[in-house]
Amino acid sequence: MNTHVVTSPSWSTASFGDAADTLPLDLSALGEHLDLCRRSRGRLFALHCVAQSMHGFVAGRFVTTVVAMSLVISLVSMVF
Repeated sequence: MNTHVVTSPSWSTASFGDAADTLPLDLSALGEHLDLCRRSRGRLFALHCVAQSMHGFVAGRFVTTVVAMSLVISLVSMVF
């Protein structure tokens, strides 16, 4: 039985043995991307986040949500 134990982390980078460094072009592209992200956060961003969260909750529990909504609708229709 052979077991292979790695004692140190094995890192793989695209620097091909050279020092990993950022270029001014990379930093410029990153700055443009961050500006775009900042501009995309408009007035309705929080509402959009809540809507995405609710969609994820409802989509994962679709049948339960349909049953619960039908019970609520039937109870409301009995009361009024």
